[in-house]
Amino acid sequence: MSVIHRHLASFVRRPATARALSTATATPTHYRVTLRRSPISLGDSIKATVATLGLTRRMQTVYHPISPECAGKILKIKELVEVANVPASEVKSQEEQRRERRPTRGFSVQAKWTEAGF
Repeated sequence: MSVIHRHLASFVRRPATARALSTATATPTHYRVTLRRSPISLGDSIKATVATLGLTRRMQTVYHPISPECAGKILKIKELVEVANVPASEVKSQEEQRRERRPTRGFSVQAKWTEAGF
């Protein structure tokens, strides 16, 4: 494990249950990066780093493969983001994330008007 990865691992927040399950899960292959604080009042360099990671708004989550380049970018903005190491099975596309956020319909169709015989 490189020095950057070891240093970045110290910033990873995990819930208590994740520690117990970490031995049973697959090895991490991606970073899950969530923008928690806005870079509005910060310099152009920080804003550019946030943009290169694909983060455009607060509470947005993106996934990046583990690499030294990505780790360096994350370390540059570590005060603004929350990072977790996840296996490939937990990586979600933007469409999957959007589907998870969508609320349920709140109703169900029992029968169509023509089927009900009215």
